[in-house]
Parts: sequence; C-alpha cells; structure tokens
Amino acid sequence: MAYRIPLSFPVFEGNEKCYTEQAIASGNLATFGAFINKFQNKLSKKIKTHQAVALNSGTSALHLAMVLVGVEPGDEVICQSFTFCASANPIVYLGAQPIFVDSEIDTWNISPEILEDAILSRIALGKKPKAIVLVHLFGMPAKINELMEVANKYNIPVIEDAAEAVGSKYEGKSCGTFADIGIFSFNGNKIITSGGGGAIIANNTELIQKAAHLSTQAREDLPYYQHLEIGYNYKMNNLTAAVGLAQLEKLESFVKRRREINTRYRNLLADFPGISFHQERSESESNYWLTTILIDEEKTGFSNDRIRSVLLNNGIETRFLWKPLHLQPVFKRAPFYGGRVAEKLFSNGLCLPSSSSLTMDQQQEIVGIIEKEIQKSYF
Repeated sequence: MAYRIPLSFPVFEGNEKCYTEQAIASGNLATFGAFINKFQNKLSKKIKTHQAVALNSGTSALHLAMVLVGVEPGDEVICQSFTFCASANPIVYLGAQPIFVDSEIDTWNISPEILEDAILSRIALGKKPKAIVLVHLFGMPAKINELMEVANKYNIPVIEDAAEAVGSKYEGKSCGTFADIGIFSFNGNKIITSGGGGAIIANNTELIQKAAHLSTQAREDLPYYQHLEIGYNYKMNNLTAAVGLAQLEKLESFVKRRREINTRYRNLLADFPGISFHQERSESESNYWLTTILIDEEKTGFSNDRIRSVLLNNGIETRFLWKPLHLQPVFKRAPFYGGRVAEKLFSNGLCLPSSSSLTMDQQQEIVGIIEKEIQKSYF
C-alpha cells in the first residue's frame, strides 16, 4: 500500500546519484569495490572507537556477532523481549535457546534488575547464558552502564543491537560501541539507509578480521577456492555501499531533523490528556528514529488501534510498538523473566510518521486528526 504520509521514508539529497553512477561505471557491483572500503572507513570514523565490516543486513550482523562470541547448539542467549524478531532469530539459527527478559519503563529497554535475576536463575539451573543481546529500541539508549555492570559481573559477553540507534549517543559516545561487538542496520526505513544493509562493529582488530573473513564465505587467501570453516554470503555490495556512504555524510543532519520532528510532536500534543512520549534520560541522546507515544485509553477515550485505523483511512501510516517476543507463537516455549511492562507498552503504544522529510503541515494534519478523535470522545 502506498501511503500519502509514510512512517519512515528515505531521503536522498546528497551524493547518492553521483556515487552510484561511479560504482556502476567501475563495473564493480558485487562484494568488491572502492565504496565498500570507503563506507567502512567513514562509519568507523563516525563512531570513533570501533572498526566496521559492512554487511547485507542487520540480521546478518547479529548472526555473525553470535558466531564470534561462540554461540553453539544447546547454548542459551538472553535477549530483550520488547524488540523486533531479528534480535532473537539468529539465536535460533545457531540451535541455541533464547531467554527473554522484560523491559524497564524508563527507556523501554531490557531491565538491568530482571537481567540479573534471569542470569542467576539460569546459572542455578546449570545453564550460564552464553551471551546477552542488548537493544536500543526506536533509537533510545538503554541503561548501558547498569547493564554492562551486570554482564561484566558474570563475565557474559554483550552484543549491542543498535540497529535502530545509528546516531544515538549515551554519555556522548555512540550507541553500539559500549560492548565488544555491536551491530547497525541500514534498512530502507532506518534513519540512514543503503537500501538493505548492516554492519558489525568491534574494538578488536582480530574480531573484525574474523567477521570480514566469515562474511565472504570464509574463503582462504589462496589462488583457488579453499575453505577451512563454514562462512556466509553476508558482505555488503559496492552499489549498496555507494548509497550508504552518501547517507552517512548526512547522518548528523538527519538526526537533527528527527529530533526536531519529535519536539514538534511534543509541542503539538502537549495539551492533550492521556498521551505521553518515549522520554530520553539526561545521559542519553536519542536519534528519535521513530517518534513513539503511549495512549491512555481512559483519558483519551480511544485506543492505539482506533487512532491507527483513523490515520490509515487518511492515508497516514503508523505502527504498533513491537509485540513482545515472549508472546510470539514461534517463541512460545522460550523462558521469560519479568512482569508486564513490555505487554503494556505494546497494548498502549503507537509509532507516528517520522521521516526526515516530514513537514510541519503534515505534522499538524496528523495531530489535527488525533484532536478530532479526542473531541468525539468527550462531546
């Protein structure tokens, strides 16, 4: 369906056309070419502390990250429940068992207290978790210091899922760089895009070299094809990297615009009872990839589904917040630790249109439709 106002639409206003034409002219369109290295180097400079390997998706990056930390069949990996399925699917790819943990209400990300409870519970059962997947949901930094303290206490490696948090910062440092391994996504609806793409980042040269090797089918450096281990066809292609490089050059501009869009929504909806926002903490700077709200049906008179339907009828795309993974049929046998924070967020939340190109007039139209629904409920 083509939406008149989409949820998150890419903006191409930089060197995308120029770079892709150069990539095409070079004849290098697959997993070899100058733009791959340029993209990796540019990304590494942006995040400062880690090196990067450009891949074909964020999911590939998560899979590789789990391979690098040694996840094997029968292992257990702790994962935030309130996230997209791609955070957990690679655990299953490797024959391991996801252990889901509830969120805390401040950042909506994995709760440090429940994380420690889950670790102690699994250790008591003789199953020390092999890794922890920490997610920065909707671009909002998690409680990184508290979470890393728990992980370090039990010597469990952390994979930092910053798929939605490119450009977000915690204590002035880029999200994705607090753990030994982090990942990004550059899917078509992300804050910057390469069409489809991702990256794995690490502060260890040996890990980065291993990731690069595995991402190209683990081919040995010989004049013939020889493979000593199983690899993957995960490398980003040169044409995609050309688009990604142009987008990276505009990252700060796009973050600034998304934050301005979020501020305008807050101002426009400030006087409406029962509507609250995903709020960053003092140490955090969210890219606000998506502006998300919670709707208190008792105060507004309407549910998140009702406003979604009304906006949809006006050609405006919104989206529910992620359905917790412990409620997904495919993960029904996976253990879950926590209460109902993630469930309540899903029940009450909605993502609003947040494209970097969204205009004030479009935001006023969206808020005007919401205001009419509130008036219907009260009069």
